[in-house]
Parts: sequence; C-alpha cells; structure tokens
Amino acid sequence: MTAIDPSPPAPPPADPGRSVLKGWLAVLAVTLGIFALMTSELLPVGLLTPIGSALDVSEGTAGLMVTVPGLVAAVSAPLVTVVTGKVDRRLVLAVLIGIVGAANLASAFATGFAVVLVARFLIGVSVGGFWALAGGIALRLVPERHVGRATAVIFGGVETASVLGVPAGTLIGDFSGWRTAFAAVGVLGLLSLACMVLLMPKVAPERTIGFADLPGVFRSNAAVRVGIAMTFLVITGHFTAYTFVRPVLLGDGVDHRVISALLLAFGVAGICGNFLAGALIATWLRPTVLGIAVVLTGAMTLLAVADAGPVAAGAVLVLWGLGYGAVPVTFQTWILVAAPDRTEAASSLYVSVFNLSIALGALLGGLAVDHVATTSVLWIGGGLTLLTVLVLGAGRGGRPAPARNT
Repeated sequence: MTAIDPSPPAPPPADPGRSVLKGWLAVLAVTLGIFALMTSELLPVGLLTPIGSALDVSEGTAGLMVTVPGLVAAVSAPLVTVVTGKVDRRLVLAVLIGIVGAANLASAFATGFAVVLVARFLIGVSVGGFWALAGGIALRLVPERHVGRATAVIFGGVETASVLGVPAGTLIGDFSGWRTAFAAVGVLGLLSLACMVLLMPKVAPERTIGFADLPGVFRSNAAVRVGIAMTFLVITGHFTAYTFVRPVLLGDGVDHRVISALLLAFGVAGICGNFLAGALIATWLRPTVLGIAVVLTGAMTLLAVADAGPVAAGAVLVLWGLGYGAVPVTFQTWILVAAPDRTEAASSLYVSVFNLSIALGALLGGLAVDHVATTSVLWIGGGLTLLTVLVLGAGRGGRPAPARNT
C-alpha cells in the first residue's frame, strides 16, 4: 500500500523522496502524540504521594488517577474507532490530542480531587481512541517498504512514555511540584496538536469496522485469544505493583530524593529492553514473551523479599525495566501477526484490554495498599505475570505465524 496523497496524481512525481520525507514527518507527529498521551495516562504513578497530600486523599484513592483513564480508554478504543469511522483520521487524532493538552492543564490548576478525576476521564477517552487509530496509520502515511519501521517508531512512543515519561514527570514534580509536571505534559499535548495539524495529510478512513468485528476476531482466532490473555495478565500484574512503586521504595527506607533517579534507571533499562526485544521477536517471538514473564516475576519477587537500599533497589528496577520495556513492541507484534488481515479490529481489542489492565492493576494495587500492606502489590503482581507462563504453555495451538509476515 502506498502513502495517501490528498492532491490529484500528477505523473511523474516530481520528487518521490520528498513524499517519503513528508510521510515520515507525519509518522513522527503521530509518535509525539502517542508519547504525550501515554505519558499523560501514567504520569501520576511517580507523583501519588505529593498529589494525595496536596488534595487530602490516601495513596490508594490517588491511584484512581491511573484507574479512571485506563477504564475509560478500554471503552473508548473500540467506541471511537467505530463512531468516527467516516471521519478524516487527521481531524480525529488532532481533536483527541488537543483534549489531552487541555485536560492536563486543567489538572495543573485543580483545587480538588474531583476536578482531577474529570480531567483524567477525558484523557482516557483520548488515549483509547488515539492509540486504536494510530495502530494502523503507518500504512496510510509511508510506502509499503517503510511500513514495518514506521509502525515500530509509532509504538516506540508508547514504549518511551511507559519507561521514560513517568521518571521524567517525577523528576519535574520533585523539583518544581506536581502541578508543574501536569502543566508540562499539557504543553507537550498542545505541541503535539500543532505538529499533527502541520505535518499530517488528510487521511480518509479506508474500511469502517463495526462492533461485531471485535468479538468476531476474538472468537475465530486462537492466537489473538492467547495474545489478549497474556496482555491482560502481564499488564495487570505490572501496574498492580508499579503504580505504587514510590510508596514501596519509601517503605524500604529509600530517600524520596533518590526515587526519581531510580525510576530514570528503570526508564533507560526499558528503552534497552525495547530494542533488545525488537531484535529478537522476528525470529523468537514466543521465547521473548516467555522471557518477559520470567523477568517481571523475578524482579517483583526480588523487590518484595530483599531488604532493598538504593543500590539494590536500583538493580532490581533495572531488571524490571528491561522486562517491561520489551512488553509493548512484543505483544503488539503478536497481535498484528496473529491477525494480519484484521489488524484494525484486533488492534482495537488489544488497546482496549491493555488499558483495562492498567486500570484494574491500579485499582487492585490501591485496594491492597489500603487494606493489606504496601509490599503485597509486589506479590500480587508477580503472581499474575507468572500465570502468563501457564497461558503461553497451554496455548501452543494458538501461536501466531512467523513475525516476518508483518
């Protein structure tokens, strides 16, 4: 499939290289939007304690700032895809990223927790819709030979936000306050909006999907079912523990001024995990999934049983970051390879479950922190990721085709 050109065809093209460049600039605009969205969704992870103190809520209640957008995104992913089926994709993406910018700025000036939750609701709408549509947008922006790399770049925005956006926001919050961190992400959202408007061409919808397509691809494709189940377990387990990693570290006696640096180490390790997985999944997709489950389970268990000072905690977080850094590119690849002819429906389902799992993980972790013990989130999270090994073993009949088909 070639890039979509909104102007009438003019033989021969004056400068094919320029068209490719414009397509890649559009890809980068989408990537920046994804980064801003996912950073917005996960930003509270590193700021739960100061936000809870400022707005007079418990850390478990503050965890709703992650739960609410996750739940909303799970619904909005298929809903936005279906409802906007006939609307120019550039317009839809621009509106969604604009909402993110405005909602984060509203959070920065909020005087009560209710206002923050309303803003988080709007962010959830944007995250689900934007991510679901962006999943296949590379096909419409660059020539076919560039689609694989362009898709990897776009989903690299998810990855980078997951492993780098949180520590960066935490660092800003530690130095200038949590309101400044929200304001910074709000400005990033508005910058993404400007890039989207200036760099993206009009992208007319190609094929409209209906709500029936979602359960259809799930029922008819065993590999999709296995991928969805593994996504649910790994993401729920990770966010059950990771959402509350700050109070866990504080409980271990780690100085609050060191936590942002430890989360930064997690982020750097995650970027390395992303590239490592990208090199492995073309040939060893299934073993890579197995390795992710083992590494995440081991990291959470080590943090739960070890008397972690800053050095030990840093080493565990590096291991954890390596494992989680490999998750988005690996699981997205599994889903795309499993359903190469129904990528939009499969991607919408994947995005929905991914975000639902973020919400459930944060909710489960919040209940555990408030009613059991802070470190209990590590045992629960590790147990869920360990179950992935069983799903992978039991689902041998549901393995996708070789990844090179993507």
